[in-house]
Amino acid sequence: MNSLTIALSGIVIGAYILYKATKRSPFWNIPGPKSNSFVLGHVCELLQNQVGLTDFEWQENYGDVVRFKGSFGSDYLMISDPKALQRIFQTSGYRWRKTPQRREFSRLVAGKGLAWADGDVHKRQRKIMLPGFSAPEAKHLLPFFSSCAAALQLCSRWTDMLLASSEQCQVFNVADWISRATLDAIGQAAFDYDFGATNNQDTELSKLYQNLMIKTFGTPSKTALLMLDLSRYIPLSVMEFLDNHNPRFSLIHRVNNLAHVTAKYLVDMKLGLLLEGKNKKDIMSLLVKANKEASQNPKLQLNEEELLAQMRVLLFAGHETSGTSLTFALFELVRNPELQTRLRKEIRNTERKIAERGDVEVTAQDLESMPFLNAVVKETLRFHPVAVHLFRVAVEDDVLPLMKPIVATTGEILQEVVVPKGTRIVGSIPAYNRHEDVFGSDAFTFNPDRWLNPGHVKNSVSLGVYANLATFSAGIRSCIGWRFAVLEMQAFLVELIKNFEFAATPALDGIRREPAFLMTPSIEGELDKGSQMPLKVAFAKRSDDDS
Repeated sequence: MNSLTIALSGIVIGAYILYKATKRSPFWNIPGPKSNSFVLGHVCELLQNQVGLTDFEWQENYGDVVRFKGSFGSDYLMISDPKALQRIFQTSGYRWRKTPQRREFSRLVAGKGLAWADGDVHKRQRKIMLPGFSAPEAKHLLPFFSSCAAALQLCSRWTDMLLASSEQCQVFNVADWISRATLDAIGQAAFDYDFGATNNQDTELSKLYQNLMIKTFGTPSKTALLMLDLSRYIPLSVMEFLDNHNPRFSLIHRVNNLAHVTAKYLVDMKLGLLLEGKNKKDIMSLLVKANKEASQNPKLQLNEEELLAQMRVLLFAGHETSGTSLTFALFELVRNPELQTRLRKEIRNTERKIAERGDVEVTAQDLESMPFLNAVVKETLRFHPVAVHLFRVAVEDDVLPLMKPIVATTGEILQEVVVPKGTRIVGSIPAYNRHEDVFGSDAFTFNPDRWLNPGHVKNSVSLGVYANLATFSAGIRSCIGWRFAVLEMQAFLVELIKNFEFAATPALDGIRREPAFLMTPSIEGELDKGSQMPLKVAFAKRSDDDS
């Protein structure tokens, strides 16, 4: 590409940006904050602040549909209205697509798998993957999750370390430990593969995955955010080339190369076992089997690149998100010690019932039978969603209904918002998950009891796949592994709270909900140390009578 071509391309793009910036917005009457920067708009406020802070402020001041500015005067809508979100994510099919920038982020992190795919490609990939994510298959994997949190691994390591301490009490960075354990859990459940992270026998791949997101996407600069927003004007093929050669993503490139080699080895092994009639029940084996059965119709099959990419999708989604959710569950149980005591009492009662029937293993039914455990899981997923924003673009004109009318800048009451093709929206998971008309007037308080009081959570507008939360998205792009995530949280919490008591440390006053593509816990001023959640850990009392 010569200098003249580059110059002409720059002129054309600049002229287009100027045209878009000066053209009257179709959302001129939608309320929103005033931008202090024509170049950056509100990009930094939304993506650099602690997770949710900007969303909550805008929702309080302007309502559930907020007009805000991207770079060079471009318009976005931030949406937390339940009916509008239901329309975009749950009932409109593929009329609202992932924005090209977010698709490229997904490709960069997890390859051209389910998180990247869209339209017919997404439909085909999801159809092949669904058999491995049914409710019966999720329950089958309970032993994998339990064993990763029980005596053989995480609990065993902590037990040995506490016994070696004179006070039998230590401060652990639970964010790091739980991240290791959930990586081992997804390795065993999804691939029948041992990463060895909990026992410090890490594979090279597991070492690279530690703090991957915060190292790569933590504290993005203004320049990086500007380039991210402007990338909407760049063809996807060009974006892929630039990202593939961007030194900033060198760690991700190393992870991807090694994950590709590991996935190829596992797929070949599982295909060999399948041909020998030795079927296994891990997710990857089920995926290989489903893809093999689709061979009669090659149009339905995953090609090798897509098949191998699913491993990276599962690792990314099943490890980062679950580990962070569990970490924040412990954070809230430490801040509310009476909730921790209450949960432990429920676990002890369930243990006695299991013993009375002559069993030693916890079943999925046992987990479901614990109301307060499930209330804690739901409340953690509501209050601390790890996925923060859902970026979408309308591929055709649409009308968004509103549960709660908004007042336009003209004073007009709007019951719906007309959106033309090309409209870009940001679905705010934190703002919806704390919507007072859905979750009650105490929506900004961590309160598991809301899930135990009928009528506290309003279900007048159904959204999502679990507990009317936006945490797992909704509709055709809802998280395919949400059952596994819930089961994993249940199993881990039972084992951890049963065996250990968690208490606060002074560092908790500085905990931040750090934006790093996903939310991750950090300590103010210590982002260079990666994800942190230092908690004091001691042995839990074995019964209410123990002193």
